[in-house]
Amino acid sequence: MSTAQPPNPAADPASTADRPVDLAGIGIGPFNLSLAALAHGVPALRTACYEQRPAFHWHPGLLIDGATIQVPFLADLVTLADPGSPWTFLQYLKAHERLFPFYVAERFHIERAEYDAYCRWVSEQLPGLHFDHRVDAVRWDHEYELFEIDFTRLGPAADAPAPHATGTDEEGRALGRVYARNLVLGVGTEPYVPEPLRPLADAPNVPVLHSSDYLEHRERLLATGHVTVIGSGQSGAEVFLDLLRNRPLGAEGLHWMARTPAFAPMEYSKLGLEQFSPDYTRYFHTLPEPVRDQLLPRQWQLYKGIAHETLDAIHHELYRRAMHSDGWPGAVLTPGVTVRTAGRIAAAQLELHLEHTEQGTRARHTTEAVVLATGYRERRVETLLAALDPYIRRDASERPRVDADHRLVLDPMIKGSVYVQNAERHTHGVGTPDLGLAAWRSAVILNSLLAEPAYRLPSRTAFTVFGLQPSGRCGTVVGNPHLPDQRAPLTPTRT
Repeated sequence: MSTAQPPNPAADPASTADRPVDLAGIGIGPFNLSLAALAHGVPALRTACYEQRPAFHWHPGLLIDGATIQVPFLADLVTLADPGSPWTFLQYLKAHERLFPFYVAERFHIERAEYDAYCRWVSEQLPGLHFDHRVDAVRWDHEYELFEIDFTRLGPAADAPAPHATGTDEEGRALGRVYARNLVLGVGTEPYVPEPLRPLADAPNVPVLHSSDYLEHRERLLATGHVTVIGSGQSGAEVFLDLLRNRPLGAEGLHWMARTPAFAPMEYSKLGLEQFSPDYTRYFHTLPEPVRDQLLPRQWQLYKGIAHETLDAIHHELYRRAMHSDGWPGAVLTPGVTVRTAGRIAAAQLELHLEHTEQGTRARHTTEAVVLATGYRERRVETLLAALDPYIRRDASERPRVDADHRLVLDPMIKGSVYVQNAERHTHGVGTPDLGLAAWRSAVILNSLLAEPAYRLPSRTAFTVFGLQPSGRCGTVVGNPHLPDQRAPLTPTRT
C-alpha cells in the first residue's frame, strides 16, 4: 500500500442517489476511524463517516496522567493490516518530530493521552469524516437498492449550508440525506450504571458518577472527605490509584470495592494473548451459540482484569504510606462485595447496603462520593435501525446474527450489507472491543466489499491451534469474494 504522506484536509464530494457512497460509517471512534484510514488506501471505494460529536475524543474522562493503553503501540489504527500506511502511529511521531525520543524511550505501551492525540491527528487530516453530524434514521430504498441515511447538522457550523442538505428543523439546523450501498455501525458503547445505583447517578447534584466522567470531577473528589470506588477492572484501579496518590498521608478516606472475589491481574501471558488473535476470533465464531454464551463469562480475566503494573503501583503506594505514617493508611480494599441498595442519609452523605458474596454477610457503608468503574454496554441502536429491524435475523436470545465478515445477517430483500464494529462479542468473542484487532477487522470488512482483496491478511496468526477441526477460513485470505452469500442462514460447525 501507499507510503505517501497524508494529504491536506479535503471535503467529501456531495453524495446523491445518483452517486452514492460505497460505505457509510455511523460513528467515528477508533474502529470506524481505522476503517476510514484503511479505506483511504483503496481508490475503488467511496466512503464517508458521520459523528455527532464536534471532534474526535477517546474516553476523555479517563486520560489520567501516566495511564497507558493495554495494547502495544503496533495496535494503532492501521499497522497490523498495512504497516506502510501514512496513518500509522510512527508516521504521527515523525510528523511531530518525536520519532527519535520515542525510540530512546523504548516504550511499547503508550499513554492514553498520546493515543487520543494520535487518533485526533488522523481524524483532522483524513477526508470523508463529517463531525457535528447526527444520524437520525436509516432506511432501505427498495427502488434504488440503497440505504437512505437522514442526518442533522449540529454545532456552530449548523448555520452554514450542509452537504446534501434537504431542509431545516424547527431550531433552524440543517437537515440532510445521503445514500450508501453499505453501512458500518461504529457507535461505540455507553457507560453502564448498576440498577441499585441508578437513581443516585441520575439525580442532580448527587456525587455519584461513572468513571468515564472522572477527570471532569477530579478536583471535587480530591476535596471530598471520603470517596468510594466501585469496580474491579483497569478503570477502577486507575481511579483509585490516582486518588490515593493525591490525598493527604494518613487521611486518605478511600474505599475500593468490587464484586469479583479478588482484585485480579489481567491475563497477559503470551499464549493467553493469542485469544485476541484472528485465529481465535474465527474459531469462536464457528462454535454453537450455547457454547459461546458459556465461554464469555469464564473469560472475564482476559478483558476485565487489571494490569500487573497498576496493581504493583497501588501496593507500592499503600506500603509507602504505611511506612511513613503511624499505622495502616486510610484506604480499604474489599473484593467479593455487591451493592444491594443505595440512598442518601444526609445532605452530604450516601449509604450503600452491601452483601459479601462468600460470607453471606451484610453491612452498611457510608461515604460522601461514589465513582462507578462499572464498565460499558453496547449502545442501543433500535431507534436508529427501526426501519431495518424486520429484516435483521436474530439468534435464540434475540441478538442480531453476525456473519464471519462482521455483517448483520439480513433478509435477502436487502441487497446492501450492514457491518458492525464492537457490537458482536456474542458472535466473535472477547477480542471484539480490543484495539489490537481493529486494523484486521477493518481490512476484513473492506476486503468483503471488493472483487479482489485490497489487503492480504495472514492465513495463520497464532501458535495455538484452537479445536480439532479447521475453524472457518483459516488457511485462506479473509474476505474471499467467492464465499456463499452473507445473508444465507449460518450453520455453526460443531467442534
